[in-house]
Amino acid sequence: MTQTPPLPVRPVSRQALFEYLDALGIRHETHEHAPVFTVDEGEAIKARMPGGHTKNLFLKDKKGALILISALQSTQIALKQLHKTLECGRLSFGKAELLEEVLGVTPGSVTAFALINDPEHKVRFILDQALMDHDIVNFHPLKNDATTAIRSSDLVRFLTALGRAPEIVTLEE
Repeated sequence: MTQTPPLPVRPVSRQALFEYLDALGIRHETHEHAPVFTVDEGEAIKARMPGGHTKNLFLKDKKGALILISALQSTQIALKQLHKTLECGRLSFGKAELLEEVLGVTPGSVTAFALINDPEHKVRFILDQALMDHDIVNFHPLKNDATTAIRSSDLVRFLTALGRAPEIVTLEE
C-alpha cells in the first residue's frame, strides 16, 4: 500500500494539484480552453470530451453549514427542496468571498478538486449518483480555463486521500 502524499501548500495551484494526482497514481488529461462561467458556455468544449460533465454548486444552509455539490450537468436540482434530501437547513448560494476563503477558487471555477484547499473539512461534499455512473468525470482544475478528466473511481481515491468519505446521493427524482 502506498503512502498518501502530503497536501500541497494552500492555496493549491493547478500544477500542485496535478503533482498531487500524479503522486496518488491518478491518471488525468487536461484540455485548455477559453474561460467558461456557465454550463451552457462550455457545450462546444464538452462535445469533444468523453465522460460525465459537471455542474458544481457552492451552498450555505441557514445554520451556516457549507456544502459543495458536484452533479452531472444535466441533473435537475430542486434547490428549494434539496435541504430535505441532504437533511440540513434551507440552502442558498454561498458568497464569492466565502468560496474563495474556504475552497480557494472563484465563482465559475467551483470544482471537486477545490477540496484540496479545505484540509479542515469545513465544506460537506455531495456527489451526484448520476455523475458517478460515468467511468470518466470532468472538472475544472481550480480555474475555469481548462477541464481535467479522471476516472470516477480515481475521484473517490482523491477524496479518500484528502480524508473524505464520498457522500453519493441521488439528486434528481
